[in-house]
Amino acid sequence: MGLESKGNVNSVFYASSYHPIQSGSIDGTDILPHDNAVYRALLCSNARLYDPFGDPKSIGDPYCTLFVAHLSHFTTEHTLRQEMNKYGRVKNLRIVRHIVTGASRGYAFVEFETDREMRRAYQDAHHKIIDDSEIIVDYNRQRLMSGWIPRRLGGGLGGKKESGQLRFGGRERPFRAPLRQIPWDDLKRLGIPPPPEGRYMSRFQAPSPPRRERSFDEARDFSHKHDKGNKHSHRQERSISRECPSRSVDKEDFSHRQRTHGRKRGDRRSPSHDHSSDRSSMDRSRLSHKRQKSGRDRHDRRSPSLHHSSDETSMHREERRRAHNARSHGDDRWSPSRDDSFGNA
Repeated sequence: MGLESKGNVNSVFYASSYHPIQSGSIDGTDILPHDNAVYRALLCSNARLYDPFGDPKSIGDPYCTLFVAHLSHFTTEHTLRQEMNKYGRVKNLRIVRHIVTGASRGYAFVEFETDREMRRAYQDAHHKIIDDSEIIVDYNRQRLMSGWIPRRLGGGLGGKKESGQLRFGGRERPFRAPLRQIPWDDLKRLGIPPPPEGRYMSRFQAPSPPRRERSFDEARDFSHKHDKGNKHSHRQERSISRECPSRSVDKEDFSHRQRTHGRKRGDRRSPSHDHSSDRSSMDRSRLSHKRQKSGRDRHDRRSPSLHHSSDETSMHREERRRAHNARSHGDDRWSPSRDDSFGNA
């Protein structure tokens, strides 16, 4: 008994290859077909009566093709194309119709331009409502799943409970984790893939579609292009860092560079500033020199009158000194005042 299934009843796993007996088992451990449809599918598989690549209408890249089921019988190609264009560029679209009446069989194949667009629709378009019908989407198991047997031959996946022909292992009905002992020898003898013990998934996880396998030359070319692109990007980053080194620094370094640049700019301005200060000091010295010269000129223009007045003053002082000496020593020289006094007498 699986130990992990005891702890989590929601543990499931999905079929990676198709086997008719396993698809009819709820836990993927049956070793006998339980209905006639499974037995018919087993006979077709053993006799290789079905060729998945024999359908001439099945064209296009299978890795870019999406299988759409549960379509309304009123859904047209135009309506389905409009809905699928929301997930990518639709390259080709085909609704499977009845060969006689032309009525829709309720499923279609949609091919996208790239596998990435197909995967997007695979994830987002599941359970989408189109024309009041809830659709289901899956990858193209007809061409990508080994051992595939279609529903019309007793195989397929899904089904309704009323028909009694449920098929498990798909996206809608995954295998449940086994609750009983796994018959490893019988599964190996019949070629049935055993349950992946220890690698169960949750019921809320969707299996990934198969990816395209690259050949050795394609892988080598891809790696070469990838390495070349990395070298080109590294070279471009180095050139950008050389041209604009400020892009590779943080804000602190950028502010430091701004301050340093401001100081350098101030240093570049300093010679002109010193030159202007020298010119201003020279202008001030010249102005003071002119003022001194104009002052001397004015002094020189006033100097004759000053010398004349000083000479007159010295002469007047000399006369007064002589008169004073004459009076004190009895000078006998004639003076007008003495002669006048004698004549009156």
